[in-house]
Amino acid sequence: MNITEQRIKRLLFQFHLSDMDIGSSAILRFAPGETVLQEGREMEYLLLVVSGKAKVCSASANGKALLLCHYISEGIIGDVELMTGSRIASATISAMTEFICIGLSYKKYEEELKGNLLFINEIGRELALKLLGSSKKSVITALHTCEERLCAYILFAEQEGLYLETLADTAKSIGASYRQTFRIINALCRDGVIKKEGRIYRIVDRGELLSRTPELYLE
Repeated sequence: MNITEQRIKRLLFQFHLSDMDIGSSAILRFAPGETVLQEGREMEYLLLVVSGKAKVCSASANGKALLLCHYISEGIIGDVELMTGSRIASATISAMTEFICIGLSYKKYEEELKGNLLFINEIGRELALKLLGSSKKSVITALHTCEERLCAYILFAEQEGLYLETLADTAKSIGASYRQTFRIINALCRDGVIKKEGRIYRIVDRGELLSRTPELYLE
């Protein structure tokens, strides 16, 4: 996907950064499955998402990961770190499709970004939306079944009707055991909702998959 200078300017305008000298910015492209940020490691860039899907996970002390939220073709990555004054990534972000961002070097732009009141207001809006999303996710995890969470995740992660995630990664992302996930995937196949094709799954009955998904996930 080609990213034109005009598109970059539109995105910078959206975040009130039009007056910045972006000569030191970078266009960063990540392939599906590639790590965008690694939890616990220092971040070089604040990222403005241009397009793509990426999942955001956090690891616990026992090594398990939990899906926190996702970005879909918009948003800021690194806003929490910018506002807390830490360049250490607070979560792991992995691309699920081709994922493209504009990277603004912390070393060069941190002070200028913090001094931009309109940008800081935009950061505040982003953080508020993420807080609402996190609260919603907590409700879904607590009140909805593993099957409902899995169906929602398949809809989020699918690429042109194909679900490419491994069962191990899927189990981690929805907070379930591998055995649980394997059993539910097989049940969805038996019910004709999805179909296994080699190592991937094809969505056969999207309507049924949607009917098994909590409404909060679809908002």
